[in-house]
Amino acid sequence: MSMRSVAATAAGRMVHAVLHGVLHRAASQLPGRVALAIDPQVVAHLRRKARKGSVVVCGTNGKTTTTNILAAALEEGGARVLCNRDGANMLPGVASALLPGRTADWAVIEADELSSIHILPQLRPTYLVLLNLFRDQLDRSGEIDHVQDVIVRALAASPETTLVTCGDDPLCVGVAERARATGTDVLAFGIDEDLGLPADRVPEARFCQRCGTELSYAYRTYAQLGAFLCPSCGFGRPELAYRAMHVRTGGGSVAFEVDDGETPPWPVQAAFGGVYLVYNLLAAVAIARRAGVGPEAFRRALDGYDPGNGRLQRFTIDGRPVMLNLAKNPTGLNQNISLMLADERPKAVHVIINDEANDGRDVSWLWDVDFERLADRQDVLFVMAGGHRANDLQVRLKYAGISAPVVLEMDEALGRAQALPSGSPLYVLTNYSALWPIKAELEGKERHDG
Repeated sequence: MSMRSVAATAAGRMVHAVLHGVLHRAASQLPGRVALAIDPQVVAHLRRKARKGSVVVCGTNGKTTTTNILAAALEEGGARVLCNRDGANMLPGVASALLPGRTADWAVIEADELSSIHILPQLRPTYLVLLNLFRDQLDRSGEIDHVQDVIVRALAASPETTLVTCGDDPLCVGVAERARATGTDVLAFGIDEDLGLPADRVPEARFCQRCGTELSYAYRTYAQLGAFLCPSCGFGRPELAYRAMHVRTGGGSVAFEVDDGETPPWPVQAAFGGVYLVYNLLAAVAIARRAGVGPEAFRRALDGYDPGNGRLQRFTIDGRPVMLNLAKNPTGLNQNISLMLADERPKAVHVIINDEANDGRDVSWLWDVDFERLADRQDVLFVMAGGHRANDLQVRLKYAGISAPVVLEMDEALGRAQALPSGSPLYVLTNYSALWPIKAELEGKERHDG
């Protein structure tokens, strides 16, 4: 290690110690920023701390949940893990995650898709997990083909990395085909059965990644994911190395078996989530198995998983169940609606949409959300619109046949929820910039009640 990297590491660790140990504040980014200012290649030096290797988890939706569950499973299997658990997924956050301690067995790193071009060439991970690709923050990320280009270039700069990707997503398979052509090893995972789910109103990726012909589907799971095939050139779902079978979803839980064709099927069960979580857990199982983790260790990790980060986080306030979740793009919000409608209790929902830099200024994506599904349900007693763009959301809901008052304060939303029957939940769905303030407010109210 050069003197420059030694100095960078020492400075970053000092900042981490002051923030975490003295000021009791999050140290998820600033230590990395300081270290990178001294040595822009510090991650390349720190990667050697992970003796067995590293895993980068990438994709539009589900990165934080998948990263944290995989890290917990490796720890249950006896490994020491470095991980950016709070979701600081750009290069400074990665550097901050690698700074503490002397050595570890594995590094499990969440990465922003566009930051992969900066992270992979330095980290040189053993695996890149690509969960899915959807339109998201178009004013920052651009269209999907730009995101795909970045990931392909990142993989080309890290030739020892194996791509573990969703074989049900034609956009991920498009990345995999291009990466394989440059020498990247590829493994695919997916759901290998028809779940009988209705197709989304505005699906992503309708057209073939090779020739542009409209894709056909034997079945869809959600959005553009499913058993797809181009009738013109044969572009389609690849052979799956890891398959989810006997999938059961509903009531806010999932259960399935993982079949790799070589070892006995591995049962997986989680008391939260919907069909999207099957893919996240399937990806985590695939990496855990390759890292030598057994089914019992994975089960313990899943049983003990408490998101605590605003994703599928549950609260009880004044005896009222409150569910908080992130919803930052059409597919994510549609999946939140599906999860909510699987709960047959009478309910209310507060949708909060901001337009800060980390949300994306353009909120036209709201018109691709299937809010009409809420209008047709008798158990959705009322909907509230909140956030900086509450009026835009209110107009969109009006066109869906829903009269939604603007409610800007959580106290008011909780007050209106008192009109619900006893035990009926309030669902709070927010995009990025609102998530942490709402989470902190709900945690404070829950502590006060306790």
